Amino acid sequence: MGAHLHSDLNDTICALATPAGTGAIGVIRVSGSRAIEIVNILFKGKDLAAQASHTIHFGKITDGSRIIDEVLASLFVAPKSYTGEHTVELSCHGSTYIQQQILQLLVQHDCRLAKPGEFTLRAFLNKKLDLSQAEAVADLIASDSAESHKMAMQQMRGGFGAQINQMRTQLVNFASLIELELDFSEEDVEFAAREELLVLVSQIAALIQNLLDSFNYGNAIKNGIPTVIAGKPNAGKSTLLNALINEERAIVSDIAGTTRDTIEEAFVIDGITFRLIDTAGIRQHASDAIEEIGIERAFEKLQKASIIMYVFDATLTTAEQLTEELKLFSSYPAIVIPVANKTDALTHTSAFNQETVSISAKNNIGMELLKQRLVVAVRKDEIKNDIIITNLRHYEALKHTADTLQQVLNGIDMRISGELLALDIRKALFHLAEITGEVTTDDLLANIFSKFCIGK
Repeated sequence: MGAHLHSDLNDTICALATPAGTGAIGVIRVSGSRAIEIVNILFKGKDLAAQASHTIHFGKITDGSRIIDEVLASLFVAPKSYTGEHTVELSCHGSTYIQQQILQLLVQHDCRLAKPGEFTLRAFLNKKLDLSQAEAVADLIASDSAESHKMAMQQMRGGFGAQINQMRTQLVNFASLIELELDFSEEDVEFAAREELLVLVSQIAALIQNLLDSFNYGNAIKNGIPTVIAGKPNAGKSTLLNALINEERAIVSDIAGTTRDTIEEAFVIDGITFRLIDTAGIRQHASDAIEEIGIERAFEKLQKASIIMYVFDATLTTAEQLTEELKLFSSYPAIVIPVANKTDALTHTSAFNQETVSISAKNNIGMELLKQRLVVAVRKDEIKNDIIITNLRHYEALKHTADTLQQVLNGIDMRISGELLALDIRKALFHLAEITGEVTTDDLLANIFSKFCIGK
């Protein structure tokens, strides 16, 4: 991509849109001004150039007299396609050999193999999607839970972009009125009422702050909630990890200090992905240098955790000891859930604090209650906005917008000149335009779309 970004749009591109490898069906996507013309040369069946858009046709792909495969050709005539260009999708048999043969024929007939994300890039450049919607396509493909899917789908359908454009329209109107005042400076007229501007900018600033506040929650949902399992050696941390993910992933042993490093797994509860991180046992004196490194890494993971499950042996811990041990986590930003393990072996009733969840990881007792507590911990921070942002680029652009709008508010308060006020509003408009793609650079687009898979 990069410098040749726009000149490359004249090419007709092709790529495998389904995962590489053998399967029942493979889909090859062709897009560009000559897409129908080029496929028509290889396709033996109806004349595709004479067919209506959004129709499917059975035929053969041939190389001279040699039949490569029987296919279905799905026809999308510009501008009624994903990219806004003529597009043909060939559904062939899922043989790697067949797919490569068809792609090779397309390239021989003046197609170019698509770069990562180039179909979606063309959709953006042809104004079928704004930039925030285009980025949501990648998030949708990567979504692995109901919540991350919901957020990506909401953004892909344009809700976020529509909200940004509404803010921009209101600010553009005021900026235009202020700039109009400058043309009549000698008459000392005021077209843009400062009180109305103050109200509008305050409302937009509050809305942007809500979006900024949603980022931590949205980003955690998108990438999985970092959930650390911490505790003393042999408290049952690895057994708990295995019980939660229902497979033997961590090494389980009766020897204290077995887990020497951090172990990560993920599982989903109520549509939320939790990234479980098992850590080395926390104790004051490690038995060797390797274990000491493991303990050091455990503390690094605690710093980045959203939730800490502190597992302790209920048969060896008193309520007073637990209170003392939990002080270790008082400086961490995470929600701490005390987990009393091995409660099946208790010969007496222990009154730990009311936040404690009692389980027996070995016998799978109390696991549902613990899972519910994990969900409650996440939902506590759930933002009630219709729109939740999950993209760091969007967050940074909104942060710049918020800072600039604060300058506008300060300027109104200090009664600065209309010229400076208009300049600050235009800066805010610039940062909002970065989100939806009215303002872009080739480097920015190359950076965004290079992270897409080929064929999308």
